[in-house]
Amino acid sequence: MSKDKKNLKREGAQPGTLSRLLKLIFKGNAPALTLVFVCIIIGAAANASMALFVQTLIDTYILPLVGTSNPDFMPLLRMLGVMAAIYTAGIIASLIYQRILVGIEQGTLKKIRDDMFEHMQKLPIRFFDTHQHGDIMSFYTNDTDVLRQAISQSIPAVVQSGITMLAALIAMFYLSVPMAIFVLVYACGVVAVIRYLATTSGRYFIKQQGALGEVNGFIEEAINGQKVIKVFTHEDATQERFDEKNTKLFDASWTANAYGNITMPVVGNLGYLLYVILALVGAYLSLSGFHNFGFAGASVLTIGTLVSFLTLSRNFINPIAQISNEFTQIMLALAGASRIFSLLDEPVEEDHGTVTLVNAHIKADGTITESSKRTDEWAWKVPAGVKVREDVAHVSVAQTALAPKSIDHVVDGAHASALTELVGSISSESTTSRNAMQGGTNYTRLRGDIRFTNVDFSYNPDREILHDITLYAEPGQKVALVGATGAGKTTITNLVNRFYDIRSGSILYDGIDISDINKTDLRRSLGVVLQDVNLFTGTVMDNIRYGKLDATDDECIEAAKLANADGFIRMLPQGYNTILSGDGSGLSQGQRQLISIARAAVADPPVMILDEATSSIDTRTEEIVQAGMDALMEGRTVFVIAHRLSTVRNSDVIMVMDHGRIIERGTHDQLIAQKGQYYQLYTGAFELE
Repeated sequence: MSKDKKNLKREGAQPGTLSRLLKLIFKGNAPALTLVFVCIIIGAAANASMALFVQTLIDTYILPLVGTSNPDFMPLLRMLGVMAAIYTAGIIASLIYQRILVGIEQGTLKKIRDDMFEHMQKLPIRFFDTHQHGDIMSFYTNDTDVLRQAISQSIPAVVQSGITMLAALIAMFYLSVPMAIFVLVYACGVVAVIRYLATTSGRYFIKQQGALGEVNGFIEEAINGQKVIKVFTHEDATQERFDEKNTKLFDASWTANAYGNITMPVVGNLGYLLYVILALVGAYLSLSGFHNFGFAGASVLTIGTLVSFLTLSRNFINPIAQISNEFTQIMLALAGASRIFSLLDEPVEEDHGTVTLVNAHIKADGTITESSKRTDEWAWKVPAGVKVREDVAHVSVAQTALAPKSIDHVVDGAHASALTELVGSISSESTTSRNAMQGGTNYTRLRGDIRFTNVDFSYNPDREILHDITLYAEPGQKVALVGATGAGKTTITNLVNRFYDIRSGSILYDGIDISDINKTDLRRSLGVVLQDVNLFTGTVMDNIRYGKLDATDDECIEAAKLANADGFIRMLPQGYNTILSGDGSGLSQGQRQLISIARAAVADPPVMILDEATSSIDTRTEEIVQAGMDALMEGRTVFVIAHRLSTVRNSDVIMVMDHGRIIERGTHDQLIAQKGQYYQLYTGAFELE
C-alpha cells in the first residue's frame, strides 16, 4: 500500500464521532427512543424504591412484630404485595425497552450498510486502487459488529446505569446526607481508577480494530493469490508476514483485554470494600445513638436505614463498574464508527457533465429528434453553453495512419487533392449529422469519434505517466496500442472511461469534451472486455444480461452466438440457466472470456475497449475468442491493447508506446516498412517485456 494514500485505519475515534453516531441513531427513532428512556427511568425508580422499602419493611413492619405474642402479618403481606407490584413493573419496563432496542439496532445497522454500499458505488476507481479490499470488507463486518454491540448493549447499559446511579444517589441523600457525601467522595476515587484502566484499554482496543483490518486484508490477498504463493513456494514468506501482522493484533488485543478485563474485578472489590466500611461505621453509629439527618428529616440511625443505605450504596457503585466495562466497548464502537464515517466522508467521484445520452430518431437528411422509446440510434443531448466542435478535423484519417508530422510533409500533391476531397465529404457528413438548436439544446449523433490532443496525465503529481499523447479514432476504426508493460496503454483506456481525469490537453468524443459528458452516459456508450474477467454469482444468462439489464433472453442468446459462446453454454448442465459461483470457477479461462465478450455484445456500444482480452488463453482458444471479438468489433470504434501482435495486424492504425509516449504509428505494413521498434517487436528482435 502506498505511503501517500489516505489511510482509513485511524488510530482513534475522530472528534465528533459520538455526536454523529447519536444523530444517526436518533434519526427516525426519536419516539421509540423516548419510550426506551421512559422505561429505563421506570426500571431505575423501581430499583431505588425497592431499597427504600427495605427501611420501611424493617423499621415499620418487621421489628414491631418481634416479641409480639399475637402478631398481625397482614400489613407486612400488603407491603410485600406492593413491593412485588413495583418490582414487576420494573421487569416489564426492562423487557419493553430491550425489545424496542432490537428494532432500533437492526434498523440503524441496515441504514449504515445501505449508506456505505451506496456511497462506495460512487467512489472513484482511485479509491479501490489504493485500498486493500479486505480492509474495505472490514467496514461491513468487524466495524458494524462492534457498532451493533454498542447500540444494542453498551449505550443503553450506560444510560440505564447512569439513571440507576442518579436514583440511588437521591435515595441515599433522602436517608442520610453524611453517609451519602462519604459515598460520593469514595466514588470519586473509584472513578479515577476506572478512568486510568479504561483509557489505557480503550487506546489499545482502537489499535486492535485497525490491526484486525490489516489481518483481514492480508488474508483476503493470500486467498486470492494462493496459486501464485504455491507456484513460487512463498508459503514460508507469506506465513512470516502473516505472523508479523497477527502478532501486532495479538499485542494490541492482549494489552487492551488485560486492562479491560481487570476493570470489573477491581471496581467490584472496591465496592465490597465500601460495603464493609459502611456496615462497620454504620453499625457503630447506630449502636451509639448517632443523630442522622437526611432529606426525610433528622432521627436516630436505625437498623432499617442502615440496611437500606447499604443496598443503595451497592446500587450506586455497581453501575460505575458497569459503565467502566461498557466504556471500553463504546471506545471500540467509536473506533469502528469513525472508520465507517471516514468511508462515508470519502469524496465521491466528481461529475459535472451535463451532456446526456438519449435514444434518437435520425432522418436521412441528418435531422435528429429525441425518442422516449428504445431505438437503435443514439445521440448526445447537448445543453446550451456546452461547446461542440463542428470542425472535427477528419484530416486525422491521414494523421492516424502516419507518423506525427504535418500533412504537408507526408502527402504528395496527388494524395493531398484526394485527401482534401475526403475531408470535405466527411466534414459535410459531420455537419448533417447534427441537428439545429432546439430550445437551446443541440443533438449530436453518437458516432464513436474519439481523439486525444496533447494529453498529459499522472496518477501522482511526482510522476508523469502520459506525455503529450495525440491520437485519433475515427468511427468504425480499430486502433491498437502496443508496447511494454507500464508504457501507458491501459491508462489511455482509463482516461476514455474517465476513471481518471487528465492533467492537461483535451479528449473529444464526437466533438464534445468528455469532461462535459455525464459519466454514467459516457460509460454507457463504451463496452469493455478486460483480461481479468469478473463473473457474478447467478446464471450464465444473468451474467450476460449484466451488460444490459433490460435485455431479453433472445437478445442475450444472440449476443452469445455473436461471441461464439453459444456452443459451450448449451453444453453446460442447465445451459443458460447454469448457476455460476466463485467467479465462474467451473469454467475455463477462455469460456469465461467468451461470456465477458457476450456481455459486452448485448450492451451494443458504439465504442469498444479490449484490454489484453486474449493474453491469458491458449492459441486455439484465442482463435475462437478472436473470432467472437472480430464479430463484436465490426462497425464499431475499437481500442485494442495486446501483447500478442498477431491480434492487432488487421488494425486500421497501430500505436507503439514507450514510457508514456507514442513513438510510432501507422498500419501494420507501414510500421513493418519503417523497420522501427514495431518491426523489432513483430520479428522477435525485441521483446515487449
